[in-house]
Amino acid sequence: MTLTSSSPIAQDGDLAQLVGLRHKHFILTLKAGADFQTHRGVLLHDDLIGKPWGTQVFSHSGSPFFLVQPSMADLLIDLPRNTQILYPKDIGFILVTVGVAPGQTVVEAGTGSGSMTIALASAVGPQGRVVSYEQKPDTQNLARKNLTRVGLAERVEFKLRDITEGMDETNVPAFFLDVPNAYDLIPQVRAVLRPGGFMCALIPTFNQVEKTLYALRRNNFAFIETCELLLRYFKSEPSRIRPTDRMVAHTGFLVFARRIEPVTDERGKDLIEEIGSGELEER
Repeated sequence: MTLTSSSPIAQDGDLAQLVGLRHKHFILTLKAGADFQTHRGVLLHDDLIGKPWGTQVFSHSGSPFFLVQPSMADLLIDLPRNTQILYPKDIGFILVTVGVAPGQTVVEAGTGSGSMTIALASAVGPQGRVVSYEQKPDTQNLARKNLTRVGLAERVEFKLRDITEGMDETNVPAFFLDVPNAYDLIPQVRAVLRPGGFMCALIPTFNQVEKTLYALRRNNFAFIETCELLLRYFKSEPSRIRPTDRMVAHTGFLVFARRIEPVTDERGKDLIEEIGSGELEER
């Protein structure tokens, strides 16, 4: 199974997307001899394999579709899920901000349905590795199936564990945390990160953000930033360009920070305070 193919034509084993009327779309794995049944008719995989991407195809009942490769965003939105997923608008910003790159080993806690795991596995490439911790067996099993579906499971090491007990990895460059009590787990995250390493936590509410910020300061993290991302689409009709009627607005707060090393030299005190490190008294 191939997540993205460099071939200009659809091949056996490729992930493909069929986009029909009113943008109804389906994602499938092409397999010689198989068929795909929809309420708009049946399409034979053999009729799709060998077609150039971007080709218009038709079901047995004459319904039109375009045959294209699914984007990463398409795959993530389409994932079977039993938890709230991260949206592409957040995932892309996280990957760039924490600097995930090919060949790295990165760690996440809170696998969920595997949307962030898929993005991380794609970003680290075939030579990289993602270590993903999850407490719930059913949730982990679904994530494993989702990673297998897109051909990236071999890049991921799944671990079933409550990370309050600690983690096995050290000196990793980036850590993603998506658990209900992120503020309780900052010491464990610090133990995994290398000095200067990045962490990002997805936090649902203001009061949890506040607790996390205090925890980060107590545990010698700095360059702390908190944000939310809003994405608004516009109708792409030249004669009536305006915002679409619906938008994905708040999905969670993102808290970024970097591990720094404790400083005892008084000459560095002002800089430490300026970059947001050092213990504060909680209100």
